This record gives sequence, structure tokens and C-alpha cells, in this order.
Amino acid sequence: MLSDTVAGVSAHLPLTGERTVPGIPEENYWFRRHEVVYRAVAPRCAGAVVLEAGCGEGYGADLLAEGARRVLALDYDPTTAAHVHSRYPRVAVARANLVALPIADAVCDAVVSLQVVEHLWEQEQFLRECLRVLRPGGELLLSTPNRITFSPGRDTPLNPFHTRELSGAELAAIVDDAGFTSVQVLGLHHGPRLRALDAAHGGSLVDTQVRLAVAGTAWPARLLADVESVTCADFELSPADVDASLDLLVLATRP
Repeated sequence: MLSDTVAGVSAHLPLTGERTVPGIPEENYWFRRHEVVYRAVAPRCAGAVVLEAGCGEGYGADLLAEGARRVLALDYDPTTAAHVHSRYPRVAVARANLVALPIADAVCDAVVSLQVVEHLWEQEQFLRECLRVLRPGGELLLSTPNRITFSPGRDTPLNPFHTRELSGAELAAIVDDAGFTSVQVLGLHHGPRLRALDAAHGGSLVDTQVRLAVAGTAWPARLLADVESVTCADFELSPADVDASLDLLVLATRP
């Protein structure tokens, strides 16, 4: 599935400040915050033909491949696609524009797209493409930051990599408008241990990390140790209090 152009690119994957990469102590909070959603959707992909639209570093596609029948990972960036091809041999990978998926109609059992839609200008077209490639009864499993808490009080994103962020209600509406049914939105929250770490770091572990990163200030040993200690078990996914959640996960079905 990998084009000659992509195969010739170095498999080295540089840090961008946005792409989540495993194995970096200072990145561990964000890695676990993403990993927990992959682990939550993995059982729904067991035995399935899975398309991951926007695979990033590829660790999530590889995690899904543990139980899926087949995983095809797509990403627009050639360096990213080359890296996934080199590092995760059980994942098929191709470079592609996500608003024009190079996939036949009704061939996928699940489309997974985590922390991607907020980067796209043509979100509605992307969702229509997801619907097109799913077989009847196939599932869309999509996550994105919650606009209400990620860019509070703003109509435009704080994150310069994002084009349009969504609230839970806005996400449900565009998924429903694309033709999906059984649309459910869950919210990702800090569990008790992370709430305790928030309190220990001035009210927000995230804000403390961001503030020091922007300032270029070295991290105190305690902060680094606390960030390194975060696990998937420290987060909770729930349909309750979605507006207060950190990230959103939508589950929906092609009729």
C-alpha cells in the first residue's frame, strides 16, 4: 500500500509539538490521554477491517492491529507514513487526503479517527467519506478535543494546528448530518488520581506543563515524575457531564 515516494522518505519522525509520540517522559501525559481512547475502541475493532484516518505516529494503529483482522492507516504527511511503514509492519499504510479517501465503497467495518477532525477544513466532507467507506452497520469511532474546555470562551482555536474545534453537541450534529445513526458522545475526564495531581500542581497539571513549555523553563523533578507516572487508568470515559470533559469520543453507525 505504500507508494514509492513515501517509501523513500526517512523513517525518522521529528517532534512537531502537536503529534503525540510514545516513549518521551515529558510527553507521557498526552500519550496516555490519547492511548486510553485507542484502548477503549479496540474491542469494537476486534476481527474487523479497520481504517484509521490520520494515524500520526502509528502506535494506535498497531494497538488496534492486535485484535483487528486488518488495519489500513492513512496519513497525509509522507514522513509520517514512512515512519509507520518502518516501525509497525503489521499495519498497512498509505499517504492520502482524508477528504478523498482512496478506499472503495462499503469495505470497512470500522473507521477510527482520533484527534484528527479538528485539523481539517472540510470536516463535513471527511465525515461523508467515512460514511461511504463503511459497510452497513459499520462504526465510526472519532475523538476530538472539547472546544468548551480546550479553547474556553473562544470561537477560534487557541491551538494554531487546529482549524475548527467542536463541542459535544456540535460534534453529534455534524456526524448526524453526514448520515450516521445511533450517535453517542462520551467525554474523557481526569479520574481521582489525576484530579489530585491537578490540585498538587496549582489546579491544573495541563496548564503547568504548557506554561513551562512555552517559557522554555526546565521542569521541576516533581512535575516530571508525576507526568511520567500517568497511566490510562487515570482517565475516565463517560456519557455524563460531556460539556466539562477534556476530549470527546463519538460512536456512530452507518445505517
